[in-house]
Amino acid sequence: MATTYDFPSDLLAGQEELHQVRAELSALLKRLPWSVEPLDGFSDDNGWRKVERPASPGWTADEQAEVEKLRRREHELAVFVSTHRYWSELTGPERVAARSELKHAHEAPPEETGGAS
Repeated sequence: MATTYDFPSDLLAGQEELHQVRAELSALLKRLPWSVEPLDGFSDDNGWRKVERPASPGWTADEQAEVEKLRRREHELAVFVSTHRYWSELTGPERVAARSELKHAHEAPPEETGGAS
């Protein structure tokens, strides 16, 4: 049977917000043009694979500020979660296992299938 950990509520909340911020940042970066600065498009087939990019209008000041805000918050949360006092209670492999479980604590546990009806 797998060990269950009694994570403090602030650590759980920090990890959940970290997941949310990373998802929001990832979605934003996928929507934005490929280059922060305006650049012409290009095509390069001299490498091991062909790379093509359309012209990029660059990011607006608001888009740059939003990315910076999310990156800053992601860093703050990563530091909070990784340096939380809870980790000092665990050592070695147990700490690694607990950290792995915390990363998935927000996921719904799989439903157990029953035997007889």
